[in-house]
Amino acid sequence: MVKLKIAGLWVGVIEDVELENWTIPMLKEEIAKRSNCTSDSIKLICGGKVLKEDTVDDEGKVQNLTQLGIKNNSKILANRVTSPQEGNSIKQHMIAEEERSTRLTRLKTAVTALAERHADGSLPIEDFNIEVEDQNGQKVRLGSETDQRAVMMGLMLLAKGKHLIRQGNYKDSLEVLSMGEEAFSLCDPKVLELVDNVPILQIDIVWCYFMIRDIRWLADAGKRLEMARAGIERAHGKDLLRLRLLQGGRYPELALHLRLELLEGVVAYHNGQLEKSRKALASAKAKFVKLQVSDEALSFVMSMGFGEREAKRALRMNNQDVSSAIDFLAEEKTKKRQQQEEDIRRRDEIKEQKRYGMTPSKKAVDIERLNELVSIGFGKELAAEALRRNENDTQKALDDLTNPETSSAIQVHIESRKRKRQKQARDAEIENVVGMGFERSKVVAAFEIGGSLETVLQLLTAPEADLAPAADNIQPAVNSPTALQGGASSSATLPDDVGADVPDPMNEVEERDVEMEKELSEDIANADALDDYDIEITLEGEAITEYLTLVGSASSSGKMVISQ
Repeated sequence: MVKLKIAGLWVGVIEDVELENWTIPMLKEEIAKRSNCTSDSIKLICGGKVLKEDTVDDEGKVQNLTQLGIKNNSKILANRVTSPQEGNSIKQHMIAEEERSTRLTRLKTAVTALAERHADGSLPIEDFNIEVEDQNGQKVRLGSETDQRAVMMGLMLLAKGKHLIRQGNYKDSLEVLSMGEEAFSLCDPKVLELVDNVPILQIDIVWCYFMIRDIRWLADAGKRLEMARAGIERAHGKDLLRLRLLQGGRYPELALHLRLELLEGVVAYHNGQLEKSRKALASAKAKFVKLQVSDEALSFVMSMGFGEREAKRALRMNNQDVSSAIDFLAEEKTKKRQQQEEDIRRRDEIKEQKRYGMTPSKKAVDIERLNELVSIGFGKELAAEALRRNENDTQKALDDLTNPETSSAIQVHIESRKRKRQKQARDAEIENVVGMGFERSKVVAAFEIGGSLETVLQLLTAPEADLAPAADNIQPAVNSPTALQGGASSSATLPDDVGADVPDPMNEVEERDVEMEKELSEDIANADALDDYDIEITLEGEAITEYLTLVGSASSSGKMVISQ
């Protein structure tokens, strides 16, 4: 029996080693037990040589420690190496982290792109528009174009962060909410004074800290909660009077304040402020009790045709009053229907705007100003083109429309644009039919004769069709400019850009992350004005009980609990 001195991964002495019987694998196992790692992740070095476990003698047997030159009191260095299993695990973790980082980068890029396209009045590429609304569904314009863009980015990231919290993905949510905080910081602080979105974001960030259970965020959490409380009091008014007025006497904020007080109690406890912690937790507990929905009330509201989640939300926001909850749900249903109608109207409006193209600065034609011009007798397409050319300046557009020469030039331009678009559409149809295997010259001749795609296909598949091109039978696809209202002559002076098409956002070459943008727009579409207050409080209730117990235990023993 001998002793071996081990250094490196584990430092100590292994006694009772039988050099004649022990092999390198056996020694590695012994070191692994003491160092709390696997034997295949250990490399042993003695006398400047790596001790290999597969070294064999002349008879083909694995050599023992004596054969490898190890003696009593030999010093052996044990180093940690990555095992194949650990290597795979590390590689998978690195791949996952890279994918996560890439996804977060895509998210930020998509949010920035959407905000830039929807905050400044530009014609959206999509068939929807993202707009900032208050809790009554009214459109809100906050500050400058830069402020509007910053607010829009912040709100989109806050919505995505909340979605991740509901999924239990607190790590990613923390990253996304931090991006949202950065976006809001680009906005003029005065613009955000009377809204509670930023304070709510601060509370959500601290909630992620708490759920991750990382005590390193303790100091930051305390500062954030102070900012959140000050922001909420500023936005909701003294004694919540402003909020109560806006919400018609309802109590949507209870769950939000419950979470805030719970987190304040947790931070106070870990800072050794036991009495402050106890008061905050007791207040949170009182709100938790107040938010409990009775089975009878829930069953009654659900019997009126409402789902469980919306019934719970209504009862909690109406102080458990069944009648008020039902009225609330009816109002919300009406608001939702009106919002859907408004969304359809706005979608149709955007499609109409796309037909008119973009202004030189890439803005959409203003529909309200267009309708004003139409109401005094101008044709819609003519008025739209006049507004487009003049950056939606109504007076300049009116000057062009009432000037015979300019008006004629605009009409010629409209007809030229129509012909170009019809030619593009026809060329696309020709390419589709040629792709079916038909000869191009015959396809072109068939379109000249037949017109519609169905007729063209019938002509091409007819057994004895004569599809020789007949140039003298070709007719213009649209009326001549001389037939337009106002009697514009084809010899009228034309603008330099008469042959150019109106800029079309659908034809703009732009690198877009359609998948991520769709995901973001769905998050926004599935949310509503009260989602920030609609918190499922089960986890909060468990945390209140846990920390009240800890506070009670620490108080009775007189212990300090800083950063426990």
